[in-house]
Amino acid sequence: MTHEPIVPREIRTVFQGRIFTVRIETIPLPKGGELAVEIVRHPGSVVIVPMTSAGEIVLVRQYRHAVGRWVWELPAGTLKPGEDVERAARRECQEEIGLIPSTLRRLGSFFPTPGYCDEEMTFFEATGLRTPGPSDGVAQQDDDEDIEARAFSSDVVRKMIASGEVADLKTVAGLALVDRDAGAASLR
Repeated sequence: MTHEPIVPREIRTVFQGRIFTVRIETIPLPKGGELAVEIVRHPGSVVIVPMTSAGEIVLVRQYRHAVGRWVWELPAGTLKPGEDVERAARRECQEEIGLIPSTLRRLGSFFPTPGYCDEEMTFFEATGLRTPGPSDGVAQQDDDEDIEARAFSSDVVRKMIASGEVADLKTVAGLALVDRDAGAASLR
């Protein structure tokens, strides 16, 4: 069995949006024949787990039209062309919760839907949150964002997940990453 990347025979762009591109890539199949694969090409994103000095997690609530409801979730955002993930995490933290992290700790990277999308989400824990000063510049929410930020204890966030109030998978993953690291630290 080979584990080399498969090179598409043909690539057609069928949609070019402001955030992602949809392509149909015709690829050879390992057992013969070929398949036209629909792929969402995405520049990648960052997910921030902002932690207050009291150990609370800051979530944002915003309307998500794709699911037709307001959703509590971790702050996150799409990478700008050529943007470093750590720089993007700082920018998104300031844009979405109005605070700048003194420390960012990379928690890991994941592909949320690798069956049809190449988006890679890079998770960061953000601590030492502070109000921006004059030298930090101004960060603005996107035009389509109407965001409420609020801090919750991790126990409350777990209850929100269990009740379905948090239905966003990146938020579940972010909490699991922080819990994993906290559990590992307590074992040391």
